[in-house]
Amino acid sequence: MTIATARSEDDLRARLRDRLQDGVARKRGDFDLDPTWRETLAPQRVLKPAAVLIPIIERRAGLQVLFTRRADHLARHAGQVSFPGGRLNDDDGHAVEAALRETEEEVGLPRSFVEVRGELDRYETGTGFSIHPFVGLVREGFELRIDASEVAEAFEVPLAFLMDPENHQQQMTMWQGRERRYYAMTFGSHYIWGATAGILINLHERLYG
Repeated sequence: MTIATARSEDDLRARLRDRLQDGVARKRGDFDLDPTWRETLAPQRVLKPAAVLIPIIERRAGLQVLFTRRADHLARHAGQVSFPGGRLNDDDGHAVEAALRETEEEVGLPRSFVEVRGELDRYETGTGFSIHPFVGLVREGFELRIDASEVAEAFEVPLAFLMDPENHQQQMTMWQGRERRYYAMTFGSHYIWGATAGILINLHERLYG
């Protein structure tokens, strides 16, 4: 690791320590780049609560974020890149419990390796979910066990790459007869977009805004 890289890692760690604890709840979502899109949805729709973990692994070579690619046979969002997580169960005492439980079930990452450092803003999806993201620092030494019924693969991306504005794309597609704008990031063969990219943008704003 070079001196410049070490300084960058120290800066990222300091920001993760100092800038995730403001406790202010804001509304974020698939509508950030096109607020008028919300007008096409039912005004009183009931959102399904969900929680995800943003696992930041403390590798010797630098901080890495763990992602999953959803299994291709799933009914919703098949094949898409996501954070480990899912819907809240009735017996989940707090949203963070759901994030840790789902992470352990999907990729076998024990919660004993995770130190939750803070949370991001709730993220509303066009498909009707309210996602509560939690940021966790993960120490090395774990061994993943992928649940093939839910996850096709797990992979890591350097946090420095994800926090570089040069890698933050804004793209557009047609959805339900109208334009939809969304955030995206491309790392090698992996295409990160939609809610996952939007949550990463929120993390960037929290750390560097």
